[in-house]
Amino acid sequence: MGAAIAIAVVAAVASSPRSELVFRDGDSMVTTLVVHSLAIGQPQDWAMSSVLFLPEIAALWLLSLLGLGVDGTLALAGAVNVLALYGALRVAAGSAARARAPISGALLALAAFGLLAASEWSPSRDALELASLLVTTTYYSATVVAVVVAVGLARRALDRAGASRGTRQWAVASVGLGLVAAASVLTNPLFAAWATVPLSIVLAVVGVRRRRAWWLAGALVAGSVAGFVARLPLAHLIANTGAGYVDPTQWAASLEYYGALLAERWAAPWGAASLLAVTLLWAWSLVATVLLARRAKVGAAVVAACGWVLPLVVTLGAIALGTHAARYLQPTVFAPLLGLVVLPSLLPARIPAATASAATLALVVALGLGIPPLIAASTAPDRDLDCVVQWAEGSGRVGGGQFWTVRLPKTHLSDPRGLVQLDHQLRGYAWLVNRDDFAVGGVSFLVTDAQSPAFELPAGVTMTDAATIDCGRYTIHDFGDRTLPIGPLRS
Repeated sequence: MGAAIAIAVVAAVASSPRSELVFRDGDSMVTTLVVHSLAIGQPQDWAMSSVLFLPEIAALWLLSLLGLGVDGTLALAGAVNVLALYGALRVAAGSAARARAPISGALLALAAFGLLAASEWSPSRDALELASLLVTTTYYSATVVAVVVAVGLARRALDRAGASRGTRQWAVASVGLGLVAAASVLTNPLFAAWATVPLSIVLAVVGVRRRRAWWLAGALVAGSVAGFVARLPLAHLIANTGAGYVDPTQWAASLEYYGALLAERWAAPWGAASLLAVTLLWAWSLVATVLLARRAKVGAAVVAACGWVLPLVVTLGAIALGTHAARYLQPTVFAPLLGLVVLPSLLPARIPAATASAATLALVVALGLGIPPLIAASTAPDRDLDCVVQWAEGSGRVGGGQFWTVRLPKTHLSDPRGLVQLDHQLRGYAWLVNRDDFAVGGVSFLVTDAQSPAFELPAGVTMTDAATIDCGRYTIHDFGDRTLPIGPLRS
């Protein structure tokens, strides 16, 4: 059933304007570019953001071995991401021996996630449409899964507390939580803001009565510190540490920015309904925390508490730090799903079972309806893109273009070095790209589109000196035997 939901979710996103982020967005191409660079044996000298995308790259590389092409592989990766979220929710739902209907709880939460993702239609990466970002390989899918896994590991350790007098199980659980934190911070420091801080707060409250909860909080913090230390040898890969995105003096502007995004989302189709649904889930998580705490179900109460504490801490933190990026607020959407994970624990036993039976039939139908549009979306022809790719490869030469223009054609080349990422002054734009690309020294043609600022060419050279090849939304400017030198790198 988890696979059926995953396919239905990706089909819904891929069939909407939101597919722009999955198949064509410049940022979303970075993981595919890394996989292609590795496949051709290119020296690896990447200029990455503060996020290294290590799990996403590894998963995409494995999926690329199936030979589905760029779009087919990205679509499959999206389904794998959603299925991984189900696995994480299943961990958070607890073991069958100590939790009621954990599979039903995990499926209920995943189905709710699917409905939220399907309601998001904007092609903008800056829209407050956060559930569908999980379908991409770039917008922190591994971190989303890791946060839910961390909550689940804490829950399972607390569930076992009453069944074990020794410390062995606690030690194992603490080590596991620490390893998840270390690996997650290594690839994305946001894990510390999304999980380490808020989950530690929840565990600290539990620690007032159950002191062993401090073991878990300590392991979470220690693992996060280890992750930051492990990033030091990889500093040459990080072109931007993210420090520039933080400016507490801009908190008012940040509040205004996120408020505007909220208003836009409210006015969007299905936007108001999705925001109300998330608000209700947030409120239910708070209610469930109280009910479970009164019943002394500490592990489940921690899961429910994370459903409202994570969004609260992350949202207040994002505003206080003066950030301006919708993707930082993803916990406001996926964390409240944890309130549904624990719902079976508060219902009569027969209700979750009946719900699971009904969901099975619905998901079989969803699977049958989802596969055809997913295949259609991942195999849809793009003649303009094909024109650029075929001409560039047929020329046998190296060309260039600006970030938002050249990323997609570059990704679809058999050798991505055939197109170099430049700025409007022909300087090498070392951002989410392999710096080895710039070793060529110069380019002999430029690719532009409607969003390309005018190039500033070397003295004595103008765009009129180039022959133009019309490729629909793209234009190729071919300077023939003349080489335009690549300027100093910038990021």
